[in-house]
Amino acid sequence: MLNIGCHLSSSKGFKNMGKEALSIDANTFQFFSRNPRGSKAKAVDKNDTDALIEILKDNNFAPVLAHAPYTLNACSNDAGLREFAKNTMASDLEIMEYIPGNLYNFHPGSHVGQGVETAIDFITDMLNSILDEKYNTTVLLETMSGKGSEVGSSFEEIRTIIDRVELNHKLGVCLDTCHIYSAGYDIVNDLEGVLEKFDKIIGLERLKAVHLNDSMMPFNSRKDRHEKIGKGTIGLDAVIKFINHPKLCHLPFYLETPNELDGYAAEIKLLRENFNDIK
Repeated sequence: MLNIGCHLSSSKGFKNMGKEALSIDANTFQFFSRNPRGSKAKAVDKNDTDALIEILKDNNFAPVLAHAPYTLNACSNDAGLREFAKNTMASDLEIMEYIPGNLYNFHPGSHVGQGVETAIDFITDMLNSILDEKYNTTVLLETMSGKGSEVGSSFEEIRTIIDRVELNHKLGVCLDTCHIYSAGYDIVNDLEGVLEKFDKIIGLERLKAVHLNDSMMPFNSRKDRHEKIGKGTIGLDAVIKFINHPKLCHLPFYLETPNELDGYAAEIKLLRENFNDIK
């Protein structure tokens, strides 16, 4: 079974996101925990979340993935923005308890001139202050493309963050195919080598989710430009090999391609047709 979905609008409510996912033959989905460019989260309707839980159970969904807002920067040089990041993530994890056992993804952030070491200190300070055994959500660090002063474009940086977090059994990784290709990990010509490196540095047991994207930009460009599946520099053949790899095929895949719902439906159909269920 290929576990695949796309990004859906949370403004429609949890139950409707589940129904919308089913309408395009998806068995998971991603959503923003709140306005991606803002700070406010909608009040939780327990009847709505309970209805989603029933949909997930009845249709054998893979874990759903909440994405933190883009405005969350845990390693900002502004103390107020770091406090905002901390409060936002803490609030989001409380909301995720209404749909326990799922995933929460965030961008490690940008150090804006302070340097990677200082940035990692800020990120781990935030995680150490928030993570708690009471939470039933796994928090994922997303691999980044390395544009500007982004943190997390190397496996080593991700590993350092994990190592400095006390409750790091609550942490995992979301690998973004566009991002790592742009960051210099050649998943087109050397997927085995990339996975071996990931396993050696981070550990494949930490890999909990994949953002499945093609890339508008060339290999090692350090640019973050997602493209539709098969229309970019990664290409359809490499994507098909990726989803069928025995070390990856069990993971949930979340499309973040530049599409509307019908475009996502077409990509899901294409990928299901090219997925080998016998592993």
